[in-house]
Amino acid sequence: MKVLSQLFLSLAFLTVACAQSGPPPGVVVASSPDPDKVYIGTPAIAILPDGSYVAAHDFFGKNTAFTDTTQIFGSKDRGVSWTKLSEIRGQAWFTLFVHRGALYLHGTASRYGDLTIRRSLDGGRTWTEPHDSKTGLLLPGRFHGAPVPVVVHGGRIWRAVEERVNDFQWPLHFSSLVVSAPEDADLLNAGNWTRTNGTLFDPQWYNGKRPGWLEGNIVVTPAGSLVNLLRVHTEPRPEDGFASAGGAAGIPRYEVGARCEISADGKTQTFDPARGLIHFPGSQSKFTIRFDPRSQRYWALVQKIANQHEGRDWATSPIHQRNVLMLTSSADLRGWREESIVLRWREGQVLAAADRVAWQYLDWQFDGDDLVAVSRTSWGGQTYHNANHMTFHRVRNFRTLTMADAPPDLAAR
Repeated sequence: MKVLSQLFLSLAFLTVACAQSGPPPGVVVASSPDPDKVYIGTPAIAILPDGSYVAAHDFFGKNTAFTDTTQIFGSKDRGVSWTKLSEIRGQAWFTLFVHRGALYLHGTASRYGDLTIRRSLDGGRTWTEPHDSKTGLLLPGRFHGAPVPVVVHGGRIWRAVEERVNDFQWPLHFSSLVVSAPEDADLLNAGNWTRTNGTLFDPQWYNGKRPGWLEGNIVVTPAGSLVNLLRVHTEPRPEDGFASAGGAAGIPRYEVGARCEISADGKTQTFDPARGLIHFPGSQSKFTIRFDPRSQRYWALVQKIANQHEGRDWATSPIHQRNVLMLTSSADLRGWREESIVLRWREGQVLAAADRVAWQYLDWQFDGDDLVAVSRTSWGGQTYHNANHMTFHRVRNFRTLTMADAPPDLAAR
């Protein structure tokens, strides 16, 4: 059996190598300086008031000289070409957003570091430094985040983050919370920010190996309340039935998300395990949800797991499938519709941890009739997870796309 597994991985490696005989789809914004040891993470994008784009990423990997370093890029031709604007040392796990004409970078000072915020008044070329509580050092601790939405609602500005509150196995150590500040306040002043209580995921809520949540999206519901929609990680243990149980009964195993309720004053987050586990296709990996006033729908770009097989071998688990990028939408944050495939490679096949193609951690914005996005892309990277590029993508006329508009599988080109 071990020999067959090794043979499978070897054949998968050869298939990937043959499929990547050219540049990745989209526009390459940045590439790893050392793909075997330095990987691209945290792709984020914002649109400035003048219509130009700003994108950023950090590094992770085995070469610690690059760890906690963030690079910022700009485009004045709607993503056709990109120029490096700046580099920040001591910055990781962030989101980019524009507020009242200024560009902000809200994240952590390091991987599992203090929660910080920076401001740029020149489109990302120069940034404030979070030296203390008056200049952007918001909360000391071990925080985590991703390129997720920042929302202005009820006179406040909101973002979801996580805090590492113990040293249990990932992601059981994450406590989910939301931070907010008055929308007209000085966002660099820690005294203006409020945090909710933190909520740990109880393993008893879901029948799986190391279940947990992370990378929450703060979203305004149709009723006008605030919720935090989170990615839920799940793998079946050998002793588990494959089907989801408890509050997630009836939901496909790799499509279970979580919904926490947020109080209007920004001080309380609550979760009901009987109702809070929801069906969200793509919830196994990080996602970004935004509301479109024109269509009156919520939209997301997600990694669709196209082969939900019941195998328990970690090397070929469905958790490694980040090879089908899907556009989805919802009218009520409960029922989600799969609109169209945006990118796909070996769709429907069993993939392995050693595969080297993925589009993941996408952040995106509305731009008229289009969506514009950046991806942590592995195209012949060290593994599918350890990406070697940040790529830019434009999803044209997204509101009218159907499955008939899905592109060919890139493995066949």
